[in-house]
Amino acid sequence: MALDVYVGSLTRYFGDSDRRALAIARTPEHLRTAVIAWRAALSEQLGSRIATPLDWDETPDAPHFTGRLGWDGFGSLVLWAAYAEHPALRRPESLPEAWDDDPALARSKAAGFRSRYTHLLRDVELWLPSPFEFDVDGEDVAGRRVTMGSAATLQRQLADLNLATWKASAAAIARWQRRPPDAAADLEFCARYGFAVLIGLVRQAVDHRLPMKLDY
Repeated sequence: MALDVYVGSLTRYFGDSDRRALAIARTPEHLRTAVIAWRAALSEQLGSRIATPLDWDETPDAPHFTGRLGWDGFGSLVLWAAYAEHPALRRPESLPEAWDDDPALARSKAAGFRSRYTHLLRDVELWLPSPFEFDVDGEDVAGRRVTMGSAATLQRQLADLNLATWKASAAAIARWQRRPPDAAADLEFCARYGFAVLIGLVRQAVDHRLPMKLDY
């Protein structure tokens, strides 16, 4: 199963597939109304935990961006961050099949542990264009359970991860993105590719003030 990343309006995202759209509304305008109502309800739920109500461009002219992250790229990046927090544990050479049960990741997600990379490690799959530090469990526009975070916080945490481990320049990161991993690639190679794809797209989300979502 492929894993992509989408940045743009949620009206476009959910309207790009009949399966998604029919779960919410039957026309683009009805879908947009549903998205805006969902956003308003979420803003009310978050209340004073966010500085201003959630707001972004849901018009047909809103820009959008996509990238192929792949589960190898994403999973390897997640484990790279988890092992950066737990250097006493031995990092695997390649991505394990059951990587989401990894011991370092379990420690980073454990209650009471103060992870530096919460918006990457805690099962977030929808990042909103609002600056907040916490993650939110709720329902997306289609009523599916989802964990949400902040695009700005993810961008900062990815930058912190780079500084703590690779210290890669913008030119190096651009080279990583041009080399998708093959089946024989090790965990660090895959993590670098995943990092390059994700940090490029989260930059678009922050610069254009748009949601970012994992698409699978």
